[in-house]
Amino acid sequence: MKENKLVDLSFQFAKDVISLVRELKEKRETIISNQIGRSGTSIGANINEAQYAQSKADFISKLQIALKEANETGYWLRLLVETGYIDKNLFEKLNEDCTRLRVMLITSCKTAKNNMSKDIL
Repeated sequence: MKENKLVDLSFQFAKDVISLVRELKEKRETIISNQIGRSGTSIGANINEAQYAQSKADFISKLQIALKEANETGYWLRLLVETGYIDKNLFEKLNEDCTRLRVMLITSCKTAKNNMSKDIL
């Protein structure tokens, strides 16, 4: 199977989020841990779904959903660090990966939209 950096990074990020959720649950934090668990793992799930999209529009839609989930995850990460549930080092590592995912998703969406408009012309 061809290497896909977006798929690989999103999968690793989901694993890191699951580890974070475990730590948060040990601290008895359930509200944010449930939210970040959903959004952080949904990024990769939507990227994975996009690989088998029914159309180019469906492909773009899945990537845009992944982008929205990545943006939400960034919010939860900021909230966790500012409320003292995670330290700055963990925040910086996870936030850097989340930002990389957002940048890659934005680029992928733009490329897919440009390619789709070329097909129409």
